[in-house]
Formats: sequence, C-alpha cells, structure tokens
Amino acid sequence: MFDSVLVVCAGNICRSPTAEYVLKQKLEGKNIAVSSAGLTALEGKPADAMAQHVVAEHGLDLSGHAGRQLTSALVAQNAVILVMEQRHLTDLCLRYPQARGKTFLLGKWLGDKEIPDPYKQSREAFEHVYQLIESATSAWSKYL
Repeated sequence: MFDSVLVVCAGNICRSPTAEYVLKQKLEGKNIAVSSAGLTALEGKPADAMAQHVVAEHGLDLSGHAGRQLTSALVAQNAVILVMEQRHLTDLCLRYPQARGKTFLLGKWLGDKEIPDPYKQSREAFEHVYQLIESATSAWSKYL
C-alpha cells in the first residue's frame, strides 16, 4: 500500500487543494498522508474564493490552505503523485525524472480524463470540476 499522495495542478489554489481535501475525506481512517502543490504555484495564497465556496457546499473547508510550489523534496517524499492534465504529467516528469512511474492523471480510472482549470471561470465551471474530482478520487480511493 501507499503511505502518501501528492496532488498537483498549476497554481495550487483551485483543483489540487480541492482534490487534496476530497481525497483526505475518502481515505479517512487509512494511514495515508495527502497533500498538494503546484507546478507554478501561487505560494502562500489561499484557495480560490469560488473553489472554497463550492467545496464548502459539499461539507469541506479549504480556508486553511496555502499554495505551495512543487519541489524535488515533495516528489521524493510522496509514493504517488496525481496531476490534472497530461501536460502536467509531461512537465513534472521532465523537471523531476524521479517522478516517472509514480505520477498519474487524477482521472486515470475515468478513461484518462483531464480535469480542466476553472480559474476565473463561472461557478458552474467550478461545480463541474468538483464533480470530476469527486468521481476521480472515488475511483483512486479503491487503489490506495
């Protein structure tokens, strides 16, 4: 089994924090650490206000989140890395070759579905992304 999962997107203020908190809830009771980071993170920034709002409607609280940059140490510390888009997978493995073999699309078990970036989009876009993340994390929780 895996002891740690890192969820990665671009800015670490919308998708990856949402997936981090949803996955933490799904893995509750298992001894698996879940965290998130961004490839081009808005370091120290809180989760996007609309992301916080949509996630709160589903019973989770992102208010304590602060964006952080992906580092080689984070790559080394985590057993599994989940990314939102194919380009994130490619970029991450180019920057950190040691991530090959443990980095996958969050939507892997949904036919390699990508999770689009809702940043600066409508509430409906955030809700759509939340539903994709919910489905993808449910699928992953069976394998973690």
